[in-house]
Amino acid sequence: MIQTSPVEISRAGAVGIIELARPEKFNCLSMSVHAAIEAAIDGFEKSDSGVRAILIRAQGKHFCTGADLDEVKSLRGDPARLKHFISYGHSVLKRLERSDLPVVAACQGLTLAGGCELMLACDIIFAAKDARFGDQHAQFGLIPGWGGSQRMPRIAGLRRGLDLFFSARWIDAAIAEQWGLVNYVVEPEQLGEAALAYCSKIATRSRIGMATMKRLARQGMEGSSEVGLQLEEDLASAALLDDDVSEGLAAFEARRTPVFKA
Repeated sequence: MIQTSPVEISRAGAVGIIELARPEKFNCLSMSVHAAIEAAIDGFEKSDSGVRAILIRAQGKHFCTGADLDEVKSLRGDPARLKHFISYGHSVLKRLERSDLPVVAACQGLTLAGGCELMLACDIIFAAKDARFGDQHAQFGLIPGWGGSQRMPRIAGLRRGLDLFFSARWIDAAIAEQWGLVNYVVEPEQLGEAALAYCSKIATRSRIGMATMKRLARQGMEGSSEVGLQLEEDLASAALLDDDVSEGLAAFEARRTPVFKA
């Protein structure tokens, strides 16, 4: 029997690509999938990797329908291993959320439960027009275990988040866009090209600048605006001394496109 990887890692210029590769299981998330995602992030984040943006996409008809329930069932007799299954997934999605690199997800078909939690940990979301999103944990007596209970209400709002949790209903891409869960809705056949084009565009930006803006935005959401504003003041002052700013200003004066090295 040929063993294939549950995740395929590749590059397209300065874009690092993480592709879920279990279409026969609707790209469900397992320990091995999380390990592959973590390893990919580690590799892409290295300063000499040349990667400036990450794209997460999936093979087959669906982005991801949740956790690998076969693996969950096999662990239920061992509380310690089951706890590790949850905590490891938690740490990987937190790692993704806090990556210095911008992370873009391209979602087609169904993005449900753990798949929705993976999507929520990303920065920018592209969705096919016929994509659907939802959280079905309550339908089966489960609760979100990989950050969904915290990220969903923060992004979509408390009542909308609770509605999705309680009802276990699916919403379409248009509603997901209205709720702020999705940034761009495109025709299904254009999803891959549109998401990669976006990643390629932002990959021309200053890596340090994007990392700083991501840090400011995410930390600001977690604390008070006063703390966030002070952090912005401090980091913006320091950034003005950076080589990327020198290149940006020189490019502006010369009316050319900047070429950032960092």
